[in-house]
Amino acid sequence: MRCPLCNSLEDRVVESRTLAGGDSIRRRRECLECGYRFTSYERVEEKQLMVIKRSARREPFNREKLEKGIQQALRKRPVPQLKIESIVTEIEEHAMIEAKANHELSSARLGDMVLDRLYELDRVAYIRFASVYRNFANVDEFIREIKTLSIAKGSQAESSNS
Repeated sequence: MRCPLCNSLEDRVVESRTLAGGDSIRRRRECLECGYRFTSYERVEEKQLMVIKRSARREPFNREKLEKGIQQALRKRPVPQLKIESIVTEIEEHAMIEAKANHELSSARLGDMVLDRLYELDRVAYIRFASVYRNFANVDEFIREIKTLSIAKGSQAESSNS
């Protein structure tokens, strides 16, 4: 595995951990040249999951693109990178399960999965992601979404008081 810092191919595995019920392995590595520690993931390669865009165009699922979108929504929020990686892995696994035999999933469904996880994790990130994903046309749509959050929060508080 090439070191992302110095490009050396010499490293050692410091720790291995099974993830996702045995479907992938996370390896912590240390470069023998510069001492930099980094993480690699090992998964069984299956048929490529395709994402069906709103225009009906299909493109391969891109884990990095998903992670980048979630990181943008969580920018300057108190959420550790390890939690973000965990969420990305969970969403990827659920996407694979839902795609089943045809290995296709709509971008709308993928976006809904992200919104569901962000809603549970951080409401500010949820609003940030929703504003881009749902492409709010004006401030009124933005305010309506925030009010929906406030109503949901109020009903959660009522149900916990019962």
